[in-house]
Amino acid sequence: MPAPQIRRRRLLATAAITAVGSAMLPHRATFAHGDDKTHSHAIDAAGADVLTVVGPWEMTGLDPSRSGYMFARMEVVETLLEVDDGGNLLPGLAADWHARADGLQWRFTLRAGRRYHDGTQLTPASVLACLQRAQARPGVLALARISAMRVEGAQLVVELEQPFTALPYLFTHYSTQILAPTSFDAAGNVIRIIGSGPYRIASLSLPQQFDIERFAPHDDGKPAARRIARARYISVARAETRTLLMQSGQADLAFSLDPPSIRALQHNPRAQLVSAMLPRTTFIKLNAGHPFLRDVRVRRAIALCVERQGIARALLRDPELGATQLFPPSLRRWHDAALAPLRTDPAAARALLDEAGWRIAADGIRRNQDGERLTLNLTTFVDRPELPLIAAALQEEMRQIGIAVRVVIGNSSDIPAGHRSGTLQMGLAARNFGNLPDPVATLLQDFGAQGGDWGAMGWSHPDLAAALARLSSGAGGQTERTRIAAVLQDELPVIPVVWYRQTCAVNRRVANASIDPFERSYRISQLQWT
Repeated sequence: MPAPQIRRRRLLATAAITAVGSAMLPHRATFAHGDDKTHSHAIDAAGADVLTVVGPWEMTGLDPSRSGYMFARMEVVETLLEVDDGGNLLPGLAADWHARADGLQWRFTLRAGRRYHDGTQLTPASVLACLQRAQARPGVLALARISAMRVEGAQLVVELEQPFTALPYLFTHYSTQILAPTSFDAAGNVIRIIGSGPYRIASLSLPQQFDIERFAPHDDGKPAARRIARARYISVARAETRTLLMQSGQADLAFSLDPPSIRALQHNPRAQLVSAMLPRTTFIKLNAGHPFLRDVRVRRAIALCVERQGIARALLRDPELGATQLFPPSLRRWHDAALAPLRTDPAAARALLDEAGWRIAADGIRRNQDGERLTLNLTTFVDRPELPLIAAALQEEMRQIGIAVRVVIGNSSDIPAGHRSGTLQMGLAARNFGNLPDPVATLLQDFGAQGGDWGAMGWSHPDLAAALARLSSGAGGQTERTRIAAVLQDELPVIPVVWYRQTCAVNRRVANASIDPFERSYRISQLQWT
């Protein structure tokens, strides 16, 4: 989309939510990019017996660390362990797992008789090779301080430098998925996806589409006529295009719908809606090392100006999603009902900025004693269609307390890139605290001493670090979880805005659809034709 059109839409959205508590955004006031016309032709050619899944996510490469989550969601690849809807560990490629009494050694007993999609045997040696490759790359395995991995018979043995009780949860992450040796070239690069899941790749066209077909050894017991034998994933950038595909019957599952799309599909005879609150929070990531944001009073002022319930009501059409703290109620052990909730108080926000030395100038924007204007960039992206609209609301809310905000709409990779380069000032993102079913591992990534791509930037806290260390070693419990929530609520290295409810549109020709709260799978193998 041309830059002037983006700016024009941004201005329209900002004007519409100046009084966000009663705002009503027009259906077309979205920030989208790309041309989705080609997707309709791809879907037309899919065939009536092909389950078509549409979502906004493109496959940016074959490596598990890049697009492994999509191959996991479509049930092509598997990991050592799985989880149920409550976050409890289940067997995967490993049938059993246990730790030694000192916590420094774990043993995972691998299932016998499993085969990859190319017909070769899934061996302990091939599993070890994949996990050693994952360990050598940036990712979740670095959290565990693994000193060695080896195979003893049918067991994978993992040695640790120090106890880490969340280790089994790391082996549920898509970056630790197990691929056949023939997936790699001589240099260890992934050149094809050959997994062991219920479906195998039939064709692949990066970055937008891949087709899968049922892998015969996985017998689900369903009558052949009702079983999903073939499926296709297509990346469709625009939420409104995904909606039109559902309305026309060209798509069977549509994910990441915006509120106008949900309203449009509520009474559509072709579709039904399935929803669930996920352990995901949309928040403002702040560069606490920035001269303007280093002062906690400025961060607290920004938090006080945010109209969470108004944004949730006007933009998400769901006032229950206003985030009163970082951890949503779906994270039952981490959500602290006794914690003083985040509130909206623009007058208190202005007073804090006055106290911090920021005075209102003639143009309504604050300046400090050196004459510097309180201007900040807020970076976000369109992969989740609600984010640019929320960014426009935040832009107006911060303007009302004297902060000038420039909204920068780019790619999801811009936020981690800005974190690493130190150039990010503020970022609006949706963080999935169920990315690993035990949030401790995610929090170690986000709020460790060096911060994280999707967490703290230029900020750390000794109490939080100590609490995380106790939890990861197995010595901590609810006291530590409560302390972590309190520190984050007080220091605000990230500012919670709204929680998240995933809504999926399902074609009525499909039965048994449900949402995985950890977004690990689209559960295609559980679906059947009506």
